[in-house]
Amino acid sequence: MSTSHAPGDEHSVDGRPDPGLPLPEQRLTSGPATSEGAGAVGRLAGTVYRLRDQLQRAQAEAEGRALVDLASGILVERLRCSPVEAAAQLESLAAQAGLSTLELAADLVNQATRDDIAELARGFVAEAGQPARASVGLRLRSAEAGALAAGDAPAVAQSMLQHALAPLGAVAVAIWAAHGDQSLSLAGSAGFGDEEPARWRHVPPGVPTPARQALDNRATTRYDTLAGAGLPSIGLRELSGGRIAVPAGTGGRIVGVLEICWAEALPAQSQSIERQVQVLAELCAIALESHPLGEHDPRAKRPADPRLTELLDLTDGLNDPCLVLQPLLDAADTPADFVIRHVNTSFVDFAGRPRNMIAGALLLDAYPLVAEPGGLFDKVEHVLATGEPFRAERMRLAAVVDTVPLTTQAQVSISRQGAHVLVVLRLEDGTPKVARLLQHAQRLGRIGGFEENLITGDIVWNDTLFDLHGLPPTAEPVPLDQLAAHVHPDDAHSIGRFLRSLLHHHRPASTAFRLQRADSVARHIRVVAEPVLDENARVTSVRGAYQDVSAQHWTEVALAATRDQLAQSQQETAERNRLALRLQHAIMPPSHGPVDLHNLSVAVRYRPAEKDHLVGGDWYDAVALPSGQVLLCVGDVAGHGIEAATGMVALRNALRGLATTGAGPAQLLAWLNTVTHHLTDNVTATAVCGLYDPASRRLRWARAGHLPPVLLRGGKAAALPKVSGILLGAVGQAVYEEGDTQLETGDTLLMYTDGLIERRDRSVQDSLESLLQVARAPRQLGREGHLEDQLDHLLRYTNADTDDDTCLIGVTVR
Repeated sequence: MSTSHAPGDEHSVDGRPDPGLPLPEQRLTSGPATSEGAGAVGRLAGTVYRLRDQLQRAQAEAEGRALVDLASGILVERLRCSPVEAAAQLESLAAQAGLSTLELAADLVNQATRDDIAELARGFVAEAGQPARASVGLRLRSAEAGALAAGDAPAVAQSMLQHALAPLGAVAVAIWAAHGDQSLSLAGSAGFGDEEPARWRHVPPGVPTPARQALDNRATTRYDTLAGAGLPSIGLRELSGGRIAVPAGTGGRIVGVLEICWAEALPAQSQSIERQVQVLAELCAIALESHPLGEHDPRAKRPADPRLTELLDLTDGLNDPCLVLQPLLDAADTPADFVIRHVNTSFVDFAGRPRNMIAGALLLDAYPLVAEPGGLFDKVEHVLATGEPFRAERMRLAAVVDTVPLTTQAQVSISRQGAHVLVVLRLEDGTPKVARLLQHAQRLGRIGGFEENLITGDIVWNDTLFDLHGLPPTAEPVPLDQLAAHVHPDDAHSIGRFLRSLLHHHRPASTAFRLQRADSVARHIRVVAEPVLDENARVTSVRGAYQDVSAQHWTEVALAATRDQLAQSQQETAERNRLALRLQHAIMPPSHGPVDLHNLSVAVRYRPAEKDHLVGGDWYDAVALPSGQVLLCVGDVAGHGIEAATGMVALRNALRGLATTGAGPAQLLAWLNTVTHHLTDNVTATAVCGLYDPASRRLRWARAGHLPPVLLRGGKAAALPKVSGILLGAVGQAVYEEGDTQLETGDTLLMYTDGLIERRDRSVQDSLESLLQVARAPRQLGREGHLEDQLDHLLRYTNADTDDDTCLIGVTVR
């Protein structure tokens, strides 16, 4: 079988579609040839290979469609067109650029986003030139689309290998899930033999594999050859070449490892390739978080014991959270702990942790507070020993979130099932959300929780609170009655009032103070606390939280210091808006006409935006050229303000100058597109350009992403047939189609911007049809057939609801 390569490809994997090719060019393999002697078995094998290839192709096409849909959505937003028109524009642009539709879609998504893949693709363009764009941008975007659309981690691994890693020479990939007990499980793999994933489904703690080394070092680990490293890992017998293991994590927490395999020695790794690998590791982390391991976790694998298999199937069918516990016996055959053998699909950890962090962990490691007397551990141990089931309508459960205890109430049902114990929990609503909110609030808000027992003197601080005070976690917490010694002397009275409210008046209290730390770093702190009373109304403890409000304090100081500067800036902004409005009115007065140009009467209406700060970039022009023709044009620069107004002036003047060359409207728009793309600062615009010949009454016209002109003739109104043309400035080079219309005496041609018809609640096509109905409707004119009355009628009765500018040109043939 022969394969083709996209630009920049150096490697390919036999039997897999080349990820650099557009989808229509990928070919199906029919599997190994079967001889006539193979009989029914041979035909069956051929069918299996054919169906497998069809499945792979269908998956690749689905991933490609997702990428094309993203790009089409971007064009819908930018061009303000329908999805069908956006798809046609995408195919047209791809043909002009000499790329496949899929390659151009990846490029457009990269331009529109600011994520790691987009930055990496832009870096390749800068370093290696245009051909690398399609290769890197398409591969990584295709891998991303496949990972997000995949139903499980093995499909994610296959997508990454096919789209992103095979072109780098890699032949296999493994995605490892990390667990709290230091073990690893194989969540997904691709490129290995059929037996390897089963042999490596679980790696116990302490086995020094490449993935384990990457986790321990919390950094990317490379091996020129796996054989030379002397480490065991998946595929060692088949693939002893180079290996890269990359930790995969989200939100600062590592959840697994991406391991990439080469058949030969590890190739030279450039910085750009390293960044590609990092991006893929992030996709792995998202996949591990999005697809709970469940059946892919080896510790949750269905065992050979049919009774345990039935138990696990039963728990997965329950709507309540369930844990299957396996006793871990000590030398005296008593349970020292329980392994959480399985958590069902409905399981939600009330401390907010993902399921893969709970499955496989020890019960006391995951929930250390269950060991309290009479707690869950005692009940589980009793049920295991006696076989008597346990039921409780309300049982207290506790966990530790960032060293702060979190408690909830739950209905609990515990029963012995053979050698295992089944725990069914029905938690109070909202508890897991509260735990996650607590974790994120403490981290993002720099909040440190505390609880001080006034009777025993015991003080509990979380890690954040030690950090706020500038103390190591091993230091002694600061009691409340000694807090005044650690604050600025001017704030000591505030601490006194705070403690009196708490301890003497038994009321919740709060105050702000300046903390003087031992490292001489000053912090602005706010403390909130409440007293805990016993049955005799005596204060037994105080609990609360400290929050570092230094950033808020200095922000308020900075805002106060710059208030005058802000007022001045607001004044300058208002002046810029007034300048833009004056510039706009100087170039295009709101009312103009009628003006006679040869045998044409031209009138203009310009309706500015309702708000001065929304000064837009609508523009028009009607001028007689030295060639004897009349230039008629209207356009709309994206955006508002002085930038849009100056962009409007630049494009209007550029088109006037270009029109003196005698070129046709399609060529004029092609030149104007080049000017917009290269000579203006991130400007995009739409436009319609027409050249009218007075002698023949012939109108040649072209459009760049703009609505077509409307022709009024004999009491009827119709839009001119659309011609293709992308908006100005979207790409460096573009080709525009030209239309040709024969006008007659009495005809009126309308050219306008979208502010005339655009509505938020309907499509552009529906809005255009509404305009045609208004134009056809009979009306009473102040002067029979007068052009200006026609324009005023359209402005009055079209029902646009946006704040955009409106520009309307009417041209009547005499």
